[in-house]
Amino acid sequence: MPADVRPRFRILGEVLSHWAEQRGDRPALTFGERTHTWAEFDERVRRLSAALAGAAIGRGDRVAFVDKNHPACVEVTFAAAGLGAATAIVNWRLSAEELVYVLNDSGAQIVFVGAELMPVVAGIRDRLPAVRELVVVGGADDEFEAFVASAQPRTEAPEATPDDGVLVMYTSGTTGFPKGAVLTHRSVLAHGAATGTAFPLGSGDLNLVAMPLFHVGGSCYAIVGFLSGEPTIMTREPDAASLFAALAAGATHAFLVPAVVAAVVQAGEQAIAAFSRLKYLGYGASPMPLPLLRKALAAWPATNFVQVYGMTELSGAVTTLDPPAHRDPAHPQRLESAGTPLPGVEVRIEGSGTSGEVWVRTGQRMSGYLGKPEATAETIVDGWVRTGDVGRLDDGGFLFLEDRVKDMIITGGENVYSPEVERVLAEFPGVAEVAVIGVPDDRWGEQVKAVVAPLPGESVDGGKLIEYCRERLAHYKCPRTVDVLEALPRNATGKILKRTLREPYWQDRSRRV
Repeated sequence: MPADVRPRFRILGEVLSHWAEQRGDRPALTFGERTHTWAEFDERVRRLSAALAGAAIGRGDRVAFVDKNHPACVEVTFAAAGLGAATAIVNWRLSAEELVYVLNDSGAQIVFVGAELMPVVAGIRDRLPAVRELVVVGGADDEFEAFVASAQPRTEAPEATPDDGVLVMYTSGTTGFPKGAVLTHRSVLAHGAATGTAFPLGSGDLNLVAMPLFHVGGSCYAIVGFLSGEPTIMTREPDAASLFAALAAGATHAFLVPAVVAAVVQAGEQAIAAFSRLKYLGYGASPMPLPLLRKALAAWPATNFVQVYGMTELSGAVTTLDPPAHRDPAHPQRLESAGTPLPGVEVRIEGSGTSGEVWVRTGQRMSGYLGKPEATAETIVDGWVRTGDVGRLDDGGFLFLEDRVKDMIITGGENVYSPEVERVLAEFPGVAEVAVIGVPDDRWGEQVKAVVAPLPGESVDGGKLIEYCRERLAHYKCPRTVDVLEALPRNATGKILKRTLREPYWQDRSRRV
């Protein structure tokens, strides 16, 4: 097994108490015009933990957070974790119907809601029987600060154990409904320690957290910075103005999806110059097209590039393509790889040939899917996590991804499971059969395409089909294009041949995912 990097902390709360004692007066987290020192950050979390305990939140319970990026999300996560409770960080882009499902599935008793999202959540309030309280975060009607101030800082020892849940991160579901991956103190701290070896932060460094906190690339990447004891700057969204402001403030390390990197490269010399200040630029969640990667490497010759590959069920990254590999003239083909395993991570190829499904064993794995033991048993086999990706290892141990076992599309860093979209499209009037596939997109990695066959004597309007989907699912899950065929190709047993539908779009591509 690869050399392990063991976290110095057993549970999440120890991180804040340690740095509050060691670096209490130094900045810990900046958001907009507001900066908290480590001592202030630690005190706010202990107050919030006491307030949650006073609201009858305890070990095994869950709360939820629905908002764009906000420090309150991190504070709620740490505060609940100290009680042995987990925080479900919900994708704020979900439709009302999806929010109802996720919030009910999470069993959250208290939901913290951003002011601009409050009208949506208030509109479904009567469909959330387990929710006892909604707390508005931010805006003119903010209730969060009063909630924090309502209790004295908790002084009791944390009740949590390393195997208690910390985060519940929802992934799209192969059965048509999302599943909540339960990440524990042990898993997120193992990820933070291992990933910290790929993104080393030292004196004078500033970690930029710009990706959404409902994604492991946001929340679990943030923990990498917290473990280092160096300051973090957080943006509400990864928009140009926020990113440039963070860079001007001195950000040295960042993790972004390829679509954001593409926008910067295309924005011109001023944007490229601003990003040249980064010491480390991590990217992942979807493949970066080779032409874009080469442009980025040329644009920022002094920047350390780190590609990551992983999944929500593994708390984030499990392999990295390190800076030397990005600029290795002897092995240029490895730019197309996902790199090598992080410390403490084992990767094996399950299959009879050189290629097969990628299986991973590591302390970073989830404890399971919330309330779904059968789905958990399908994904975790004898301690190994089945990724659903098909790949191979070269003679240097570099992982190359070639296809997917799972019926999944990755667009702009977001996972979209085809059955979830097909379930909605199948209800559209006039549709006899439907298949949702991923096709190449030079900006987003993949885009969602629907291929439908109408009922006899019926016709299907692709534009109306897309509009119908957008009323029921988050927009990023909806097809951007629709093909209408007389019938979908099937094998002898009647299964739709998605590979046949995908082939014309991918035949000239070296990487199929």
